[in-house]
Amino acid sequence: MTGTYAVFATAGRTLVAGARSHRLPAGRSGDTRWADAVLAALARSPGTPYAIGALSFRPDAPATALLADPARSTMERPMPVRYAWSAATEVPPPARYAVAVRAAVDRLAADPGLGKVVLGRWLELTCAADPDPAHLLAALAARHPAGHVFGVPLDRGAGYLLGASPELLVGRRGRRVRSTPLAGSIPRAADPVEDRTRADLLRDSAKDRHEHALVVDAVAEVLGPLCRRLDVPARPALVGTDTMWHLGSQIAGELREVGPATSALRLAQLLHPTPAVCGTPRDAAYRLIDELEPADRGPLTGAVGWLDASGDGDWAVAIRAGLLRGRRMRLFAGAGIVPGSDPDAEVAETGAKLATMLAAIGAIAPRAADAAAVA
Repeated sequence: MTGTYAVFATAGRTLVAGARSHRLPAGRSGDTRWADAVLAALARSPGTPYAIGALSFRPDAPATALLADPARSTMERPMPVRYAWSAATEVPPPARYAVAVRAAVDRLAADPGLGKVVLGRWLELTCAADPDPAHLLAALAARHPAGHVFGVPLDRGAGYLLGASPELLVGRRGRRVRSTPLAGSIPRAADPVEDRTRADLLRDSAKDRHEHALVVDAVAEVLGPLCRRLDVPARPALVGTDTMWHLGSQIAGELREVGPATSALRLAQLLHPTPAVCGTPRDAAYRLIDELEPADRGPLTGAVGWLDASGDGDWAVAIRAGLLRGRRMRLFAGAGIVPGSDPDAEVAETGAKLATMLAAIGAIAPRAADAAAVA
């Protein structure tokens, strides 16, 4: 497999969408007409099992979709290959990121109408050789067998988006719909006792429970009117990854109607971006992100997933992700800023999140994921 193929793998199932001849016309990430066109293309292509696509962080930015090749809808996973990467350039450096977090906390205090904003930072690396996305995806799948592992070649040479997301934005099977938002996080520790202490701190943190509730409420506000029934947990559960503890909620419901307007892709457009990657209210958070983040996120913190002709599919939030262009890789991680956020803690949190991808691509040793390594 080369970087011309799109991949979405989860729970032991790997989906593949093929080469350039199967690419659908690009659209805008928030354009429902584009989503309906993807569904219509599947309906016109008997035997085509699904499409794989990617939405950008912003609704007016590009969206990508590729149709699966009926003759090649699965793939053998190659062995992971360890590549040599140069030292990372941090954008912005940790100290400047902390300044941006302080500015966001001050803005939240001054504007009661602004509830949360997610601010991120980047790591830029260069590989000594041309990395094969297939080998990088194999490494991600090996380290994150329970995650949503994805790779999508973007339009117009914009690069290859790849990652291993722990967060399901939305999944649909017939009338059944579900979402597993994550918000409120703390880095894990190598020592088991300290690791348990951190998990307990997160579970009992009023600040993190508030941050999580903002996301859950936003998901329920979108899905609630579309559902006959929507089950929302009263309290979040602890969700562990290799580098992070998160607060997570399993939201599940039954749609009132099934049709193009409630396809998995249309539901993803309605939900995205949640306060987990943007903030709330959404427009105000976008403006503050424009002011405080030094670069455009593009497809990072967007959404990646698959859709079939019936409208079923799964879409994951494009976090723990990177954008590969030739030998250069750009990684991104963000932290949710709410009143009371501590800048140093947010530096540590983003460092731990970045460590997930750094370890997977071989840029750091796996247990250097106690992630002062990148902070």
